[in-house]
Amino acid sequence: MSDANEQIDKLMQELRRGTITIGVLSQLSEPQYGYSLVSLLGDNGVDVEPGTLYPLLRRLEKQGLLDSKWDTNEARPRKYYLLSSTGKEVYDQLCVEWRSIVSSLNHLIDEKGGKENGDD
Repeated sequence: MSDANEQIDKLMQELRRGTITIGVLSQLSEPQYGYSLVSLLGDNGVDVEPGTLYPLLRRLEKQGLLDSKWDTNEARPRKYYLLSSTGKEVYDQLCVEWRSIVSSLNHLIDEKGGKENGDD
């Protein structure tokens, strides 16, 4: 693997790590359990490993952004997560900030040009 590819891999991992929280919060207006979240996110182009998702869910719950409830009616007990009222507020603010960042970066990228604009 070339140095450039290694750098791109590292930077992409950092970028994904910083955005996965918004993706997870976006799917929790209705109760979801871990595996259903992995599937939902994957179906929408956001691939998340369970080993990444479960610690994130626990951290978000500990921060008060998620409520959880065990469902023991199935053969296999499942812990369902749902945005708390604080989580909804935080999610809404994160979306505002995200849109602002995307807009600013799009402006910078478009202004600078690049391969997408036909500049090599």
